Amino acid sequence: MRYQTLIPVDDLAAHLGDPDWVVVDCRFWLDDTEKGRRDYQQAHILGAVYAHLDEDLSAPPRPGETGRHPLPLVDELAARFGRWGISPAVQVVVYDDRGGAIAARLWWLLRWLGHEDVAVLDGGWPAWVAAAHPVDDRVPVPSPRTFEPRLRPEMLVTAEDVLRQMGDPAARLIDSRAPERYRGEEEPLDPVGGHIPGALNYHFIRNLAEDERFLASQVLRQRFQALLDGVAPERAVFYCGSGVTAAHNILAVAHAGLGVPRLYAGSWSHWITDPERPVARGSEPGQG
Repeated sequence: MRYQTLIPVDDLAAHLGDPDWVVVDCRFWLDDTEKGRRDYQQAHILGAVYAHLDEDLSAPPRPGETGRHPLPLVDELAARFGRWGISPAVQVVVYDDRGGAIAARLWWLLRWLGHEDVAVLDGGWPAWVAAAHPVDDRVPVPSPRTFEPRLRPEMLVTAEDVLRQMGDPAARLIDSRAPERYRGEEEPLDPVGGHIPGALNYHFIRNLAEDERFLASQVLRQRFQALLDGVAPERAVFYCGSGVTAAHNILAVAHAGLGVPRLYAGSWSHWITDPERPVARGSEPGQG
């Protein structure tokens, strides 16, 4: 069996030590960017390598030109995946301790480069520890493999694409941030508050139950079908603050069996680098 959206902790535990499985720890916190690495060094899933959001899953930002977490260069990303031991036949499992909020970024990056067999660990590190599955503090040395990217450019949109689809009833733009940030009432990270005009709000945290596992696929399907309101999923675009947590919503849509929507990777932090781009505050008509 291959896993392409989510994987339960017991299923991963049954494959620990499998040479064709790679586990990646993505723990990361914006308010302390080294906390995830420290936590990994203290204990992690047996055999897991570590991926740092800023260093491994993003390119260096260029203030005033890019968002806060630009996409890495494809060749650099492919080389990194190869060093971690990922090749076409490998099943990849990614996890964090935030309900998949960071791990979904790596899930999306692998899918973008054409690697389908990647899944987020449902419940993440807390669920793994609660189940008393094996942990370790040793940093593994993976056996390198050749990762050949098969880029899927249709998964991405640009700011210009977003501008062109404004007002198109056959398209949907969805903001994945907290409602107060979407409305422009609070903005702890970026210099301008608000949202892209016409965007509806669906905070990614709504995909999770209280135990930080994903809701049942049928529940997610009903929610996203209501949000899309007849719009084809491939015409939906998700964004967030910097292109990270929007991937959580894309993962949830995929897990619901609705396909893979597109990502505006620069997201809000890129949108506001051009003062000519419009900004809206408050709620949009039709926002539930």
